[in-house]
Amino acid sequence: MTDISLMTSCDDPASVLPSLTLLSHRIRVLPMDAASLVKMPENTILLMDAREDLAAAKTLCSLIKASGLSTPILLVLTEGGFTVVNHQWGISDVVVQTASPAEVEGRLRLALEGGNSLSEVGGEAERIQIQKSNGRICSGDLVVDTNSYTANLHGYPIDLAYKEFELLKYLVQHPGRVFTRTQLLQEVWGYDYYGGTRTVDVHIRRLRAKLGSEYEHLIGTVRNVGYRFDPDEGLMDGTDGSAGNSGRAEQGEQNRPAQAAAGKKTAKGAKNSKDTKDFADSASAPIASAPKAAADSASDHEA
Repeated sequence: MTDISLMTSCDDPASVLPSLTLLSHRIRVLPMDAASLVKMPENTILLMDAREDLAAAKTLCSLIKASGLSTPILLVLTEGGFTVVNHQWGISDVVVQTASPAEVEGRLRLALEGGNSLSEVGGEAERIQIQKSNGRICSGDLVVDTNSYTANLHGYPIDLAYKEFELLKYLVQHPGRVFTRTQLLQEVWGYDYYGGTRTVDVHIRRLRAKLGSEYEHLIGTVRNVGYRFDPDEGLMDGTDGSAGNSGRAEQGEQNRPAQAAAGKKTAKGAKNSKDTKDFADSASAPIASAPKAAADSASDHEA
């Protein structure tokens, strides 16, 4: 028995693929919108109704691809839809509405065993390595310690409030997975929280600010859906850190010439000041000795 999520806007879900009702599978019907993507169980096959609205189906497939979900997608089409669909949609297989129960069962099995082409784009296990040990969640140089409620990036502590820490921890625990604001509100703030979803936006904005401009992209936004933790390769292999240090070193090197020039200018000014003083001394010396020279000359004449 397979868990199937049927995404459709049809008022009669049983009419999407009539043969499916003759098979013993657990079917969950979801509306044809982006919010349904986060409601799907992890181990499921997505059966998407693309009979009447191919454009909407393509948009949803693109969102799934962008979110990094590895859910196999089986597209239900009319015969005319075959002229539009291609491998760039990221689907596992297609099936016509009039397919027999045996064909539907076979395509479901192949989709489940073969997985989705989205896994090549990057599932969580392949794209991101998350290490959990002794209460520490490590993603490259980002370390979230659930015991001490602290977070560090490249060895430097991140000053986080309690809910900011809880939000970061939850996102890091599910790398690449997209969560709606409502879902984050329920998981982080709790079901008894009566505040609005704007609270999530505010905390996301604060988190990004504390991560800094170099790493704010780690918390990505999936338009019309929600947020996800999206570490890049640089964070995983530490190149961002070295690049950052290199950048700071280069900036220091660039500042040194300016400092040296300022030092030279100061030294030159001091030298000019000293030269001016010496010149003044030398200029004033003859003036001061003039009366003495005149007196000596007069004395010689008198003698």
